[in-house]
Amino acid sequence: MVSQIILVLFGLVILLAAGDLLVRGAVGLAAALRIPALIISLTIVAFGTSAPELVVTVQAVLSGNDGIALGNIIGSNIANVLLVLGLPAIIYPITTHVEGLRRHVIVMLLATGAFAAAAYVNGSIDTMWGGALFAGIIAYVAYMWWRASHGGAEPVIDEVDEYLENAGISAKTIAFLAVGLIGLPLGAHLLVTNGSSLAASLGVREELIGLTIIAFGTSLPELATVVAAAFHKKSDVAIGGIVGSNIFNLLAVGGAAGLTGTAVFDHASRSVDIPVMIVTMLLMSAYVLSRRDIGRLTGMFMFGAYIGFIIALTKLAGGI
Repeated sequence: MVSQIILVLFGLVILLAAGDLLVRGAVGLAAALRIPALIISLTIVAFGTSAPELVVTVQAVLSGNDGIALGNIIGSNIANVLLVLGLPAIIYPITTHVEGLRRHVIVMLLATGAFAAAAYVNGSIDTMWGGALFAGIIAYVAYMWWRASHGGAEPVIDEVDEYLENAGISAKTIAFLAVGLIGLPLGAHLLVTNGSSLAASLGVREELIGLTIIAFGTSLPELATVVAAAFHKKSDVAIGGIVGSNIFNLLAVGGAAGLTGTAVFDHASRSVDIPVMIVTMLLMSAYVLSRRDIGRLTGMFMFGAYIGFIIALTKLAGGI
């Protein structure tokens, strides 16, 4: 069991490093080809930063490990709100007074509703539901493209500048692309294979591994970014990225799960995991739509709720 845990953690490290290198290499190549920064941000950066979750989910579905695939999506969204927003808010309050943010929160709520409908109406994400979810992310990206190209503020668009240090077709760019393309499936394979074995060894459902270790691990880059921003008293920049990440997880990653196979929701997912995700989405949305800052007290509540959620999961699983 110890070796499985080590391999899961090793897979996470490979996955996150490969995802970052892939984005940097792809952005550098796109910039060298004179592709506009807006298109780079809306496509390569937006999809590339969700590559770890996407590849893990596809790998899990193809391997028949539906629990890891769905647990990864649900757990990442819960962690994005309760942990990635909660912890930085304790350091410095996060303002929701960001132009255009409320539009995207409404999209996030609609995406949450569509994902939940797949669970409660269909019981799974199959080809039809996967296609519908993925069509949603295409429409969303097209909408952001149209808005941004007409001068509208789009707070969920990632900044491209930090990835442009390697702009140009060079050996470094090609190496980044190669390592990213090789490392992503390798890391995903290590995660899914050993995560499934770990769940079997512990006698728990696969969703638990996806909801905890994998979801937490794939949320680490966002957490590090937002905590750093909080220390610089610029934590307001985080909330747009979190909203965008949640939308991509539900529509792009969820859609990919259905387009590559069929991911079936188990009873525990429908009775515990998804309701918790819905509540966290509603909690963040309430603050954004009412333009209320997420202060230190709320941050402590969110962070405590995340810890409580993880503890509750382990107790429901019979303890780890």
